[in-house]
Amino acid sequence: MPDAAADSLKTTPLEALHVSLGAKMVPFAGYNMPVQYPLGVLKEHLHTREQAGLFDVSHMGQGTLVGADVDAALETLVPGDIKGLKPGQIRYTLLLNENGGIIDDLMVTRVSDDTLYLVVNAACKDGDFAHIASKLKGRVTLTRHEDAALLALQGPTAAKVLAKFIPAAANMGFMSSRIDSFEDVPVRLFRSGYTGEDGYEISIPNAAATTVANALLAEPGVQAIGLGARDSLRLEAGLCLYGSDIDTTTTPSEAALNWVIGARRRAEGGFPGAAKIQGEIKNGAGKKRVGIKPLGKAPARGHTEIQDGQGNRIGEITSGGFGPSFNGPVAMGYVDSKFAKVGTPLALIVRGQPLPAEVAALPFVPHRYFK
Repeated sequence: MPDAAADSLKTTPLEALHVSLGAKMVPFAGYNMPVQYPLGVLKEHLHTREQAGLFDVSHMGQGTLVGADVDAALETLVPGDIKGLKPGQIRYTLLLNENGGIIDDLMVTRVSDDTLYLVVNAACKDGDFAHIASKLKGRVTLTRHEDAALLALQGPTAAKVLAKFIPAAANMGFMSSRIDSFEDVPVRLFRSGYTGEDGYEISIPNAAATTVANALLAEPGVQAIGLGARDSLRLEAGLCLYGSDIDTTTTPSEAALNWVIGARRRAEGGFPGAAKIQGEIKNGAGKKRVGIKPLGKAPARGHTEIQDGQGNRIGEITSGGFGPSFNGPVAMGYVDSKFAKVGTPLALIVRGQPLPAEVAALPFVPHRYFK
């Protein structure tokens, strides 16, 4: 019998390409997505750290906000300094609820005085765009770009590869954006990504996505990379996965993301949950996201209980697994703030047994963003 759940999954414009490359496809955020290719997760991960990996992230949500006071309007929903963005600059920020909880994390790019470009997470995009449109009704016009695919080219040779097609890409600064053409295909480039490596995200018309992907994959040193390696890469880089490490029950302070709130926004407030977050910035939050290093070889997965030396529950793992570049198990999770200092001994309860671990500095593998 046909699988009704599989039939209901959405697909990206690169679906046929993934299948032709031998990808193992899995449901993710309502989409049929490649979790790995024949190379395997471990080798895909290491290849991205050593050369360049190409990821299909077309399931992400892309949209444009237009309005005379678009930056001031968006600042009523996020704690980032949007007014301070110059044309072509990108800012990572957070969509917050009235309690200061994180509805989603997103990228905001200044296109012009009255236009911002947004990239939001796949599982949250419908809710995010509905929330933004509702809250900012009458001040901005939101246009979703369902006609655009998104590729991520990540790794130390990404700039060299992309510059063959778009010479100006090599000189782009980290967290900057530009509009250009890729062999006559109009593209929007972002020098950003979610692996801890240098690289780009490339927004492309759906109809040209396979052409651009094939051109990049034909370059020496470029491999197709699936969701499995994307997850281990971002975990080693200490980057949050929405729905695991951050959600509506966590504030920026608890998530160790106060750095996204600039000095002006901290002082002025004016974003959802501002009073609570300002208090946590000043006085500290009750819990904190930290890096966690299991001291044995066994990885600790999400929802693993964290205890102190006396057997008291003090937190929970939110992301965990084997770090191929770190060459050992790595994890992130929340602990009571008094246990958040690097080097603090912990016990992880795995199959009923306490396994030794300690709080570790993030990231596990140094970031290598282009400066």
